[in-house]
Amino acid sequence: MSEFDHHNHLKDLFLTRRELISRMGNGFAALGLMGLLGESALAQGPAKAGGAFNPMLPKSPPLPAKAKRVIFLFMNGGPSQVDTFDPKPSLQKYAGQAIPIHLPTERKTGVALPSPYTFKPYGQSGIEVSEIFPNVAKHVDDMCIVRSMHADVPNHEPSLLLMNCGDARQIRPSMGSWVLYGLGTENQNLPGFISMCPGGYPIQETQNWQAGFLPGVLAGTYVDPVQTDIEKIVENIRNRYTLESDQRDQLDLVQKLNAEHLARRNDDPALESRIQSFELAYRMQSEATDVFDTSQEPEAVRSMYGPGVFARQCLIARRLAERGVRFVQLYHGAGQPWDSHDDIAVQHRNLARESDQAIGALLTDLKRRGMLDETLVIWGGEFGRTPTVEMPTPGSNAGHMNGRDHNHYGFTYWMAGGGVKKGTVYGATDEFGFKAEQNPVHVHDLHATILHLLGFDHTKLTYRYAGRDFRLTDVYGNVIHDLVA
Repeated sequence: MSEFDHHNHLKDLFLTRRELISRMGNGFAALGLMGLLGESALAQGPAKAGGAFNPMLPKSPPLPAKAKRVIFLFMNGGPSQVDTFDPKPSLQKYAGQAIPIHLPTERKTGVALPSPYTFKPYGQSGIEVSEIFPNVAKHVDDMCIVRSMHADVPNHEPSLLLMNCGDARQIRPSMGSWVLYGLGTENQNLPGFISMCPGGYPIQETQNWQAGFLPGVLAGTYVDPVQTDIEKIVENIRNRYTLESDQRDQLDLVQKLNAEHLARRNDDPALESRIQSFELAYRMQSEATDVFDTSQEPEAVRSMYGPGVFARQCLIARRLAERGVRFVQLYHGAGQPWDSHDDIAVQHRNLARESDQAIGALLTDLKRRGMLDETLVIWGGEFGRTPTVEMPTPGSNAGHMNGRDHNHYGFTYWMAGGGVKKGTVYGATDEFGFKAEQNPVHVHDLHATILHLLGFDHTKLTYRYAGRDFRLTDVYGNVIHDLVA
C-alpha cells in the first residue's frame, strides 16, 4: 500500500466505540441476510438518481393500472349524505316523527329531519343528485357513487386519520405517501404529494398527510391556497442574491458532505430524507413559481372555475396533475365547515355554492384535456350525518336545532375517472339513510380499491417496520371490483 493510499484511509482509524461495534455487527448480520433474501433483495433494488437513493423517481406498478394520479376532494367535517347524493323520501313521510331505527350516536338525536333540498335525476344514468350540486350533477355519467360507506367511530379526529392514513389511532403513513412510495412521481421539480388546506391545518394537522415510518420525503407538502404570493405559498422559493449556477455548486458541496455524513451513520432514514429535501427545494425554484400562478390561465378557464379560494384550489390541482404530481388533496376549509350541527338548510347550501362550480369545472377541464381517464378524482369527508335532528345539549342556551349529528354508520363517497365504472351507484343505506345495509364498503375497502385502480395489490404494497410488514389497509380491506370498469 502506498503512502498516498494510506493517508486516504486514515479516517477509518478514527471510529467511535459505537461505530466499531455497529460495523462488526452489521457485517456478520449481512452474511445471513443475503442468504435469507436471495435474489429478491437484488431484484427490488432502490430507485437511483446519480447513484443516490431516490424514492421519488417514477416507478411502474406491478399490476395493470387504470389511474396514474389522484385528486382527493376532502369535504372537511362530514357532509350529509341525505342532502347531497343519497335521496331518502321516507324522511319526508316520517317528518317530525321517530324513525324505527335506533343507533347510538355521539349526541342525542330526535325525530326524522327531511332534506330541505330537492333531488332530481341527471344524465343518461338517471342518478339522482341534490339541487345544491347542479354542476357536479352534470358529470354523473362519469361517476361511481358509493352510498354504503361506513367507518368506525363518530368523532372527527380518529375518522380523519382513518380516512387519510388507514388507522384511527396509531402513527401511520397517509394514503398519499403510500401512493408516492409505490409509484414515485413524474416531475422531480415538484413535490409528488401536495395537500392544500386554506387558512391553516385541519384537525390532527399534519398527521393527515404524514409519511409515518416511510421515508420523510414522501410526506405531503402543505400549501395554503389563501395565499397568492408565491413567496408566501412556498417560503424562500427565490434566492435574489446568488446565481442558480452558484447555488448548484454550493448544494453539490453540501450534499457531498451530507453523503459522507450519511455513510458513517448507517444510512439514517431521517438524514436521507433531509438530503432529498435539499435537492427538491433547489429544483422547485424552476417550476413552483409557475404552477401556483393561476393568472397564467386564460380568462375563460378562470371564469369556468369561478371565484373563491376553493375554485383556485381546483385549478391549481389540475395544473399540478398535468405537470406530473402524483397525489393532490384539497381540503374544503381548515375547520370543519361541513360539520352542520345546526341550520343545515343554509350551511350546506352555502358550502355547496362554494365548491360545486369548481368541482364541475375540474371534471370538465380534465376530460377535455384527455386527463380524466388517467386521473382518479375522489370526493367525500370523514363520515356522514344523521337523518334525525340533533337535540340541544342539556343545560345549553340553544333553542330548537335543525341540523344533524355525526354519522359513521352510513355515508356517501363518489369517484370519477381513473378506471371507475361510470354512471353507477353502488350499495345503499336503509330507507332513512342511517346505516349502510346493501353492499357495505368500509374505509379499508375503499383504500384497497383505490390502490387496485393504481395498479397495486393492497396486501403486497408493504413496508417493513419494527419487525412487521405494514400496509395502508392494515390487515383488512377487499377490492370492490364492481366499482372498477
